[in-house]
Amino acid sequence: MRVDEQERVAPEAEGLAPLIILAGLTLLAFGLRFYRLGSWGMESDEVFMLRDSLALSLKNPRPLMYFLNHYVVYPFLPLDEFGIRLLPAISGVLAIPVFYAMTRRLVGTRAALIGAFFVATSGLFVTYSQFGRYWTLVFLLSSVYPYALYLGIRDGNGRMLALGTVTAVLAALAHPVSVLLLGGLGVWIIVTYAKRDRLTELWSHKGVRWTAFIAAILALIIAMRFVPMLQSWIRAHDQVPMSERGGEFLLHTPGGQGVRQIALLMVYVQNLTPPLILAGLLGIFMLWRQERTRSLGLLMACVLVLPAAFILLVQIRTAVSIFYLIPTMPALFIGTGVFLDRLFGLETGLRPRWLLSAAVGFMIFTDGAPTLISQYRDGKRYDFRGAARWLDERMAPGDVLFSDQPQVVAHYLPERDVRRLVADPVRLARAEDTLQQTGGKGTLWIVTPAPSHAFRTNPKLGSMNDWIYTNCQLRSTIGVGRLDFRQNYLQIYRCPPTAPAPGPA
Repeated sequence: MRVDEQERVAPEAEGLAPLIILAGLTLLAFGLRFYRLGSWGMESDEVFMLRDSLALSLKNPRPLMYFLNHYVVYPFLPLDEFGIRLLPAISGVLAIPVFYAMTRRLVGTRAALIGAFFVATSGLFVTYSQFGRYWTLVFLLSSVYPYALYLGIRDGNGRMLALGTVTAVLAALAHPVSVLLLGGLGVWIIVTYAKRDRLTELWSHKGVRWTAFIAAILALIIAMRFVPMLQSWIRAHDQVPMSERGGEFLLHTPGGQGVRQIALLMVYVQNLTPPLILAGLLGIFMLWRQERTRSLGLLMACVLVLPAAFILLVQIRTAVSIFYLIPTMPALFIGTGVFLDRLFGLETGLRPRWLLSAAVGFMIFTDGAPTLISQYRDGKRYDFRGAARWLDERMAPGDVLFSDQPQVVAHYLPERDVRRLVADPVRLARAEDTLQQTGGKGTLWIVTPAPSHAFRTNPKLGSMNDWIYTNCQLRSTIGVGRLDFRQNYLQIYRCPPTAPAPGPA
């Protein structure tokens, strides 16, 4: 029997019950994603989204969401805190039925509903849905196209091949990192169909031949567009002075190569929560262990490991973001659904039989519940809008403001002199000296994240803080307490000009 015949899973016919549950999950996702959607001030990337949505450019490497904002949202709504997040929230809601529909074809109804529940209630994806960028759209398309191509190849299904091809193009337009999943799919094809008779059998399908032709064209386009894009991205990072480099919020990953890669993976695990990561990996392993679903388990392992490995290699050469690992996440939610579905069927002696699966699922959910609840307290962001409003009432003409995320503060204070705050006390001292030379008519202000964690520091940041504590006065703290370990407080300092030294008598 062929592998593709062995793996074919017929979705269970269970009447209206799954559809009612799916509708409930979609409604739940809608409430979680739209509740307080426009309440939070903008973050730095949202300001860039606003800029690029208003000034469209075909040269932009990720134009899809910008065009949608420009032509779908902007004619009817201003691109303010609500408007810039409308499409991400809609994508976050649509991800639930789309994820379910594709996962149901792969692993069955119950596993698909379980996975959809964790997507709907994930604090991470609620945050992404209330964040004015394209990441929920990337997740939605990444939960379709590699698996649609897989089903099309496995079953010789032309409609699935067409669906996978179209969504792959859209995913690449949403963000170039989505194309990394094609590498995992390619490895799966090589491993599964490496034998000559399997390749001959696969090539006999007309749809597969057309898909191979289209894939070759897409591979050429990807090589011609995205390789130079990656090179220019690295060059642009190399041109940034060392004093300007570093992560947002003045946070720098300690250590060198190896430590940074481990830190990125730990952030990935922490954002999705360790129990969900473990359940997802166990579910993928269960699929691989069974002969009937081994090929699917191999595919999911490939689309999880290969893109992550590539991002970690790129991190050796230049800066990367945890967002670039989003295309790998659907595999873990599918694996979590499979794991809990298999627990549901275990004969453990407990009654009812679903008790063990429900208990483990509850533990997975509660691990991320503090972050989900805290999302509605501060939006998982620093309140630069609130800091800007506080400063606007107190700054005088000629004052200079240094701030982390200066683009955001400048958006809310367009007529002020806002400069980027970096871990360099010399720059602050020079700015204060310049103000003194004007006769003391200007004041130096600093907006900086509070050092709320012992690891959120380094020697350069420590020297900057020493200068601030010596020369400035803490005037206000902006922020709201959270239930999880993140505390996003901003501190506002005023650095009055020092009196000049007396001259000779």
